[in-house]
Amino acid sequence: MIELDLALQRGEFSLELALQSPARALALFGPSGCGKTSTLLAIAGLLCPRRGRIAIDGHALFDADGNVDLPPARRNLGVVFQDARLFPHLSVRDNLRYGMPHAVVKDAFDDVVQLLELSAFLKRKPGQLSGGQIRRVAIGRALLRQPQALLLDEPLANLHREARAEVLEHLRGLKRGFALSTILVSHQADEVIALADSVALIEDGRLAALESTEAFKSSSAGAGVLVAANACATG
Repeated sequence: MIELDLALQRGEFSLELALQSPARALALFGPSGCGKTSTLLAIAGLLCPRRGRIAIDGHALFDADGNVDLPPARRNLGVVFQDARLFPHLSVRDNLRYGMPHAVVKDAFDDVVQLLELSAFLKRKPGQLSGGQIRRVAIGRALLRQPQALLLDEPLANLHREARAEVLEHLRGLKRGFALSTILVSHQADEVIALADSVALIEDGRLAALESTEAFKSSSAGAGVLVAANACATG
């Protein structure tokens, strides 16, 4: 269960969002600047709401009334940013292991490497990788933290067609292979349809609708809802 009830201010942009979703994979969908990434950053603990509550599977990460505001390192979340944020001086192996709990066994490491097809790149540095490979390493590093939830901020952004298809297929495999709550930020309908179970449509910092992926697929196919819009100034 994903519970969001938050209000935050970024300059002149105001975000007020409240939803509850039992979906294992929830997409935050809407045009650039509508508040998707701001919501993700608040969940991760990198933005502090003015008020509200954020909880995953009943575990409160932020609760203004209960005086709860866990620091990012204690939220047990795996976060994948658009720019990947790998350490350029470390090998792929060491990037994957960075922040990994000591309790993670070799088999778990090997399973993630196999799932994301990274075994051939373990000795390379990020500067020797393609954009798609870099994104897969970032996803693997997030998984190896053994998080209670995975946060994906536009995971296919700025990738060429082949790399985008490759990473999308690996994310599908991740969804099949890991029973892990996932929150996906996207403004691309095909990503949402492939990876989410439920979709929160966000407009101007507000929840416009919360619907199943099947309902979203039907509505977006006809009207192209929100896909190419770029209406908000910040978010």
